[in-house]
Amino acid sequence: MSETRTISVIVTGRVQGVSYRAWTQAEARARGLSGSVRNRDDGTVEAVFSGSPEAVAAMEALCRSGPAGARVTDVAVRAGGDVPPGGGFRILRD
Repeated sequence: MSETRTISVIVTGRVQGVSYRAWTQAEARARGLSGSVRNRDDGTVEAVFSGSPEAVAAMEALCRSGPAGARVTDVAVRAGGDVPPGGGFRILRD
């Protein structure tokens, strides 16, 4: 049985209007992660990543820079989070 790690992140900075959600989805899928990403009303982006500890750690590190055009000022990380049923990585609509 392989180990699975799940984390939730809140990304602060200039992260809306710069394709952060689409970038996150593409990067997470490339690493075989399950989870979701969404914009929050306060201007932050929230994501949940679930998969191998190595892939989750890599995604957490990537979130600290984001796509071109983003200016990340903080990434708050906590263990756990709700992963949508059925696997895969989804963009949740506002």
